[in-house]
Amino acid sequence: MQPCFLAVDIGASSGRHILGFVRDGRIALKEVYRFENALARQNGHLCWDIEHLFAEVVNGLKACKAAGYAPQTMGIDTWAVDFVLLDENGRRIGDAVAYRDERTDGVRDALEASGALTFAEHYARTGIQYQKFNTAYQLVALKNEHPEQLGSAKTFLMVPDYLNYRLTGVVANEYTNASTTALVGAKSKTWDDELIAKLGLPRRIFQPIRLPGEVLGGLLPAIREQVGFDCQVLLPATHDTGSAFLAVPAKDDNAVYLSSGTWSLLGVENKEPIATPASCAENFTNEGGAWYRYRYLKNIMGLWMIQSVRREMGEKTGTRPTFPELIAAAKEAGGFDAVVDTNAPDFLAPESMMAAVTAATGGRTRSLGQIMQTIYNSLSRDYALAIDSLEKLTGKRYTSVNIVGGGSQDLYLDQMTAAATGLPVYAGPVEGTALGNLVVQFIAAGLFPDLQAARDAIKLSFDIKEIHP
Repeated sequence: MQPCFLAVDIGASSGRHILGFVRDGRIALKEVYRFENALARQNGHLCWDIEHLFAEVVNGLKACKAAGYAPQTMGIDTWAVDFVLLDENGRRIGDAVAYRDERTDGVRDALEASGALTFAEHYARTGIQYQKFNTAYQLVALKNEHPEQLGSAKTFLMVPDYLNYRLTGVVANEYTNASTTALVGAKSKTWDDELIAKLGLPRRIFQPIRLPGEVLGGLLPAIREQVGFDCQVLLPATHDTGSAFLAVPAKDDNAVYLSSGTWSLLGVENKEPIATPASCAENFTNEGGAWYRYRYLKNIMGLWMIQSVRREMGEKTGTRPTFPELIAAAKEAGGFDAVVDTNAPDFLAPESMMAAVTAATGGRTRSLGQIMQTIYNSLSRDYALAIDSLEKLTGKRYTSVNIVGGGSQDLYLDQMTAAATGLPVYAGPVEGTALGNLVVQFIAAGLFPDLQAARDAIKLSFDIKEIHP
């Protein structure tokens, strides 16, 4: 049987198991399993059903076997910042609280008011942007609400780390996801002990940081028995954005990367972090990447707003509109010029996204089409503003935008992005995150000598649409 490799790519709304193959220098993908993911309120907080996610990871492995595949290696990527704790017996403590939960409200202000830590100092040490849900703030919130949980914790694992632990029995913190905690030194690339102490967090819970490409080990015997095969669990860039950036087939070093999914992550790759006061003021982040390639980027709300409108319309009518139907509605209102700040807290987890957009426009939106057009206006405008800031901070002039991920399929947004930025847009590949996950596995297996060779193969293997202003 031809060698294959497995990317388990889990996002905020769904997960998928995607097999990767390399044939004659070209890459082919095959989706073998897909499952739903969603938030639910539990014990007063918005939480992930982490045990459901693990069960679905195993179900996807079973689906591989049923389809006649036994991957050589597998890698898991998910969103960033969220975590679980384990006790001394390796059992989970508490819930997997989600970043959209309100428990971190006011944490930064309280830290600054107490004199414990200013954000300027925090940023200078880690290079990580302010988001109210940064892991550092989540841990402080947990310490305030449930100090007994931190007191009894032995191990801190981020979501993909926990899933890997359940598969292999190995505890490890992977670098790209660990960097998003705002607890890792931008230059040291390891846990910042002084920062952890300033926040009053227990240093003992953080594991040695391991890098993409490292193998954790084979499946536990009980898992092997369930799925019918063994494979090596390897660390990709476990942060989905870290994986997505690896799949960008940019034609030169003057391209802006945009990973478009629930979040829009817009930026570039740098060899060194930029943690200057000017960068702090613009709230750009320096996330760690595979092979220590820093992702210098801006978080923008992204397709979450569209996904929320779609879900809300489904609840109202009993049938969720398709994305093409939502795009058609926006086009009908194409002359509507309202914009909102997509990163406003009101859009993070509103009870009604449609009501939140209407309120932010001062009541101007009176139809689904106008709401959708407002979202499209706002996203494309915010992409253009982020590129302007990026050019000032890096001193470079950028000449194209490469969009990867599910959002690259939205040609209406792609066209509006080209118009707003004045730059050509290269849209695709769609499965950017899974591809980037697989790229690390391919390189570890010796199928490509380096990242550039893998990116060249991506250009040959997938349809990349070119859109001009």
